[in-house]
Amino acid sequence: MEVNGYKIAPRANLEDAKLAGADLTGANLTGANLTSADLTGANLTGADLTGSDLTYANLTGADLSGANLTDVHLETAGPDHTDLNLTRANLTGANLANAKLWLADLIGANLTDANLTGADLTGANLTGANLTGANLTEADLTIVNLTGANLTDTNLADANSSGATMPDETIQEWN
Repeated sequence: MEVNGYKIAPRANLEDAKLAGADLTGANLTGANLTSADLTGANLTGADLTGSDLTYANLTGADLSGANLTDVHLETAGPDHTDLNLTRANLTGANLANAKLWLADLIGANLTDANLTGADLTGANLTGANLTGANLTEADLTIVNLTGANLTDTNLADANSSGATMPDETIQEWN
């Protein structure tokens, strides 16, 4: 498969790729290097991104519903403070188990039924995010902003929410 002149395949080197608005529905991008890729508004529905490197990638408005993001690299807090942008991204049913989403911007993101077991969301902004039915077992929610987030049927068992701002804007003091 080729999109915008880029070969879309497992372990593909797509560093700095310009894939804004691309239709990558069902794409197999396991182990791909997507460092600093522009995936703004891309359709990644059902894509397999297992083990891919999305460091510094821009996923603003991307549709990742049903995508597999197991063991994906999302470490983004670099010296220039450029953080992963998943604003309004659709991550419905996405597997983000053990993902590192430090300082990620997930404002208004749809994480309905997402698996965030063991994910590190330290300092992430989930303002207005939909986490209905999400699994956050053993997730690190330290200083996370959950103002206005929907936590209906969300599993927070053994999650560390120390210093988190909860949906009602109270600060969580325990973990």
